[in-house]
Amino acid sequence: MTETFGPYTLELKNLDKVLYPDSGITKGDVIDYYRRIADLMVPWLKDRVLTMQRFPDGIHTEGFFQKNMPAYFPDWFTRRTVEVSDGKQQVPVCNNLASLAYIANQGSITQHVWLSRLDRIHHPDQMIFDLDPPGDDFEPVRRGARDCLELLEELSLAAGIKTTGSRGLHVVAPLRRQHDFDAVRAFARDCARLLVARYPDRYTIEQRIDRREGKLYLDVQRNAYGQTAVAPFSLRAADGAPVATPIPRRTLDDPGLNSRSYRLDNIHRFLGQVGDPWHGLRRHASGLAPARRKLDSLLAREVE
Repeated sequence: MTETFGPYTLELKNLDKVLYPDSGITKGDVIDYYRRIADLMVPWLKDRVLTMQRFPDGIHTEGFFQKNMPAYFPDWFTRRTVEVSDGKQQVPVCNNLASLAYIANQGSITQHVWLSRLDRIHHPDQMIFDLDPPGDDFEPVRRGARDCLELLEELSLAAGIKTTGSRGLHVVAPLRRQHDFDAVRAFARDCARLLVARYPDRYTIEQRIDRREGKLYLDVQRNAYGQTAVAPFSLRAADGAPVATPIPRRTLDDPGLNSRSYRLDNIHRFLGQVGDPWHGLRRHASGLAPARRKLDSLLAREVE
């Protein structure tokens, strides 16, 4: 069948194919979800390198990541050439509803994006702290998000929170793109070091799982050129169709919160209650120079 998405008409195939066997969610349901959420989601995809996580035969199959631009994508689909580790690569960029619907029709369930935009690709416009829990208890993640937010507030930096739809939470601080990835990652790492110094029984920056001693891992490694994070409002390839969902800060007070609290079957009701949790977040983007000075002072007193 054909459907119109903005100025483009797409041929949609196999809409009744079940992609989530546990709940019977079909490809048509996935496309419909992305159609409904596009107004909120596309601004977080626009002008960013896209990595598609495709499951054309459903989430219980192996699936695959696709970073390069497939040759058969339509001419109107935005593509750019970027530097990667082994040279240059043409990549897809999802800039509108039609592009989002098109990749969903290709079986791309989860959309991952770079932390920078194409016009200043070496200067991220966000800094991410990935809070990775040591087990199934989500309370350390909620507490970790509060502690991280409080530190960022102490440094006069705004931030939002997002469930990942997988295991933990992302704390995301919008940036003005004044610093490159190395500087942003170093800043995030020092924030994590400070949190570990303040709460040594709660947090770790140890990358090896067998050395974390049951503590919450403060992962800042996504703050690097070419690294990706799951896009806000993206579906995840897990039973129940969880959604990576921006949430209001007050949601951290809910003891029932977990990374998969919001799913295809309840996300629209949740957003109808709270609105867009990240509305206006970009307007609070900051440079890191003043925050760096404050952070260095705190590190000198509490860590070094």
